[in-house]
Amino acid sequence: MRVEGVLERALAPAPGAPERLLAAMRYSVLGGGKRLRPLLVYGAAHAFGADPTRADAAAAAVELIHAYSLIHDDLPAMDDDALRRGRPTCHIAFDEATAILAGDALQALAFELLAGDPLHAANTAPSVAMLHRLAQACGAQGMAGGQALDLAAVARRLTLDELEHMHRCKTGALIRASVLLGAQAAGCEDLSLLAALERYGDAVGLAFQIRDDILDVEGTTEVIGKSRGADAARDKPTYPSILGLDESRRLAERQRSDALIALAQARDLHAALELDGLVELAHYAVDRLS
Repeated sequence: MRVEGVLERALAPAPGAPERLLAAMRYSVLGGGKRLRPLLVYGAAHAFGADPTRADAAAAAVELIHAYSLIHDDLPAMDDDALRRGRPTCHIAFDEATAILAGDALQALAFELLAGDPLHAANTAPSVAMLHRLAQACGAQGMAGGQALDLAAVARRLTLDELEHMHRCKTGALIRASVLLGAQAAGCEDLSLLAALERYGDAVGLAFQIRDDILDVEGTTEVIGKSRGADAARDKPTYPSILGLDESRRLAERQRSDALIALAQARDLHAALELDGLVELAHYAVDRLS
């Protein structure tokens, strides 16, 4: 996968960087993963016919942000998980302080890559706009806010609207940003077209989370790479706990349909769009087994 090489280069040994810290960063990023977010970046850029080099920095940045969020989510003060991607979590493999610093450093590296993208050297406006979008996805109205809502929801009964809002922030914000960053990397500035792609990203993000909740019930630890039943054990609200498995599956299907409708609307605005990759990723979000 293209992004693997980009990530490997971004995490190469650097003068002055402590070896143990870099090892923890590499362990958390290069140890596998679905790479959904980079694939969405590349898929959106490809839709406009852009060369993949234009999307490399954004693709790596969103995966680094995702990896940082997983490290911090797994900490004892958060979800207190011991297994991630079939391996010990970062704070188990190293130690808690190193894990915190590794997450911090990965977040900084993501913005460093995006800000330093040589493709924007002659015109910094696209880079600034992309930095702004990624920062919004990470902050209090995005991932960090969603994690705060998630922690506050333990042992509480949420409404479906409350659960959806939480996941639109915690999971959906970075997924939406990934799609839009890919479009921006390709030079798209059409607000109507970006809005259609945002609707697509929103639906894919919710579908992905609903499927994640279903797999926590139906999957096996060996296949999903993390402890099965962890949400129920922590008394966290999920789609199956509120709706049941059958209705959760139907809701995921509705999100798939919404994603495909949004792509059709995007094509109505720009007939030359090549959307096969984004269509495939919408199906993957609902059909995946891990």
